[in-house]
Amino acid sequence: MSDPVNKKDAKGQTMWGGRFSAQPGALMQAINVCIQYDKRLANQDIQGSKAHAAMLAAQGIITEDDYKAIDAGLDEIKIEIQEGKFPFKDELEDIHLNIENRLKEKIGEAAGRLHTGRSRNDQVATDFRLWVRNHLNLFDAQLTDLMAALLGQAEANTDTIMPGFTHLQSAQPVTFGHHMLAYLEMFARDRARFKDCYKRVNESPLGAAALAGTPYPIDREATANALGFARPMANSLDAVSARDFALEALSAATICATHLSRLAEEMVIWTSAQFQFIALSDAFTTGSSIMPQKRNPDAAELVRAKVGRIMGALTTLTLVMKGLPLAYSKDMQEDKEPVFDAFDALEVGLAAMTGMISDMTPNKPRLAEAAGAAFSTATDLADWLVMSLNMPFRDAHHVTGRVVAMAEKQDKTLDALSLSDLQSVEPRITDDIFRVLSPLASASSRTSYGGTAPSEVAKQVARWKAELG
Repeated sequence: MSDPVNKKDAKGQTMWGGRFSAQPGALMQAINVCIQYDKRLANQDIQGSKAHAAMLAAQGIITEDDYKAIDAGLDEIKIEIQEGKFPFKDELEDIHLNIENRLKEKIGEAAGRLHTGRSRNDQVATDFRLWVRNHLNLFDAQLTDLMAALLGQAEANTDTIMPGFTHLQSAQPVTFGHHMLAYLEMFARDRARFKDCYKRVNESPLGAAALAGTPYPIDREATANALGFARPMANSLDAVSARDFALEALSAATICATHLSRLAEEMVIWTSAQFQFIALSDAFTTGSSIMPQKRNPDAAELVRAKVGRIMGALTTLTLVMKGLPLAYSKDMQEDKEPVFDAFDALEVGLAAMTGMISDMTPNKPRLAEAAGAAFSTATDLADWLVMSLNMPFRDAHHVTGRVVAMAEKQDKTLDALSLSDLQSVEPRITDDIFRVLSPLASASSRTSYGGTAPSEVAKQVARWKAELG
């Protein structure tokens, strides 16, 4: 085993206190260090530290000179990080100690006053909430863009006929615009979930210190306001130990990713040679290394796969948190990596799906052909019998089944049957029946609120255009 790692600050002092006479061994260092991934919290850590330092000065806990030195030093560190010049050190464990040590190198003793009235426990909780909050805003913007792309396809295809499916079997004709609006509604709920989650993320742990608060006369309202939080958290134990905000965000992300995956699955199916419902450009497809005819929907397939990473992150963090007593435990160091990974996956998934929806071209002739297959207007025939002949629905269902059998025997669609053929099954049928037997007529008849009729789709398009601006 190698020599113990020397974890000291710029003045040769151990960063986390004088109680320990020996440094941690290499294995302990390996399991303890997290700077490789929590460096992503650098901007949030500096933001929180600047707010904390300003509050300390306002409360007379540190001098104005020390505050100015701290604030200027943090600005310099932020620039170093942005320019890729910051000397991250594994031996300093995490982003907090790395920044604090660098600040001490820059401004000397005043840097040691920054940590007055706080702990790494409330510091990391604050950083993490700020980071998650930023990404909830990002997802809101991305979902708005995706919804706008879906709305554009819906508006362009209010009367484009396609088959609607149940059990992946042709069921009833619908419009392509209606299908697009179904996903728009799903993503609108995802957007609402993220907005609702934001309310619980947006509370400040800063000032809770290690777990019990602090004897210094700090102003938690001031730091909460400076950081854009709605309020400081009301219980110091809860403030440092709660990660349900991350679990809730991951839960919303998982549901959103599930919707992305369902849409991606349909795009994979629709671009296949067997369906040919849509086409995607070269921007979102790839070729085969051996089969020159192939155009693979790889972007959709990768979006479909992202849900596994995101759902896995939710499971990971749930299992990390499930057995922890109050307040902070080192287990909670494992909270950020799965969230970072999941949010990265969702970010790219949303961007890719928005691109694909904007890029795709519906194959209208093929969609119309498929919409009339498999006797998709059979329910319309049954409904006509009920409404026009006052026939009980179960009897109408039976008559329709006999008509379908006839059409199948003749290898015809229902609207291609002659009136005499239909009357041979039910003599009271009139030529008015043909008003509902074509796929477009079928879809156009579904005028109930939220239905697939082009007139209803146009109303929903207008509603969403007004809502999305």
